[in-house]
Amino acid sequence: MLPTISVLGFNIPAYTVMALLGLAAAALLIFFRCRENSQINRVQIVNIPAVSAIGVFFCAHILYGITHFDKILLCLNNLPSVFSSWSSFLYYFTDIFGGMVFYGGLIGGIITAYIYCRCLKLDIPTYFDVLTPSIPLFHAFGRIGCFLGGCCYGIKSSWGFQYEHSLVPEADGVTRLPIQLFESAGNLIIAAVLIFLSKKIHKKGLLLPMYLLMYGILRFTTEFFRGDEIRGFLFGISTSQWVSIFTTLAAVTIMSKNLLWKKKND
Repeated sequence: MLPTISVLGFNIPAYTVMALLGLAAAALLIFFRCRENSQINRVQIVNIPAVSAIGVFFCAHILYGITHFDKILLCLNNLPSVFSSWSSFLYYFTDIFGGMVFYGGLIGGIITAYIYCRCLKLDIPTYFDVLTPSIPLFHAFGRIGCFLGGCCYGIKSSWGFQYEHSLVPEADGVTRLPIQLFESAGNLIIAAVLIFLSKKIHKKGLLLPMYLLMYGILRFTTEFFRGDEIRGFLFGISTSQWVSIFTTLAAVTIMSKNLLWKKKND
């Protein structure tokens, strides 16, 4: 594939390039959506994603570590070796928490943004409705970066793409289903649906649970076609599928309560 892209003579990881493009697209979408809502404070609409990025970063790494729980147990049983030197500790730490999981970042970002809005007494439903469609839009670009780099790869297939020199050597040498591109397309559809619904639904605070519902179904399905084996499994279901189940149930619960509240006050 294309793990690095040459920009002005510098070889930059393809995922980084696509993530930056995704950020630009998401920022542009937020800008246009802010123009449609006079209640939005332009400073806060910048601050909220910036603050939530802290939760995204830490929680994405934490959930990645949880998927390597066997390694955590191994470290706990060999603490003298882990703390024998700084280099030894750094090796074990990066081995366990060195990667990132999207769901961890998503949950961490939502919690951080919620706490920030609560502390400043901002209208949470209004701000979340403006920001939510940008999440799947950014994610769509990120999954293209995964495809170019070779991570989050699909199962072996009779048709698809064959990786060579990918970031994950295990993906090389066989034809694989481009599941990253399918998920990218799914995220674009979700973003489009959310934008459409935002113009049709007048009840505030529903876009985020709708996103969680749609993405939960998408992610639960695409996980069956993933070929990488480092995602953690419990009872034959991956970590992301378990999270999809919980987020989907949470989304249905929130939407049900909102609809019941609306009927009660009609």
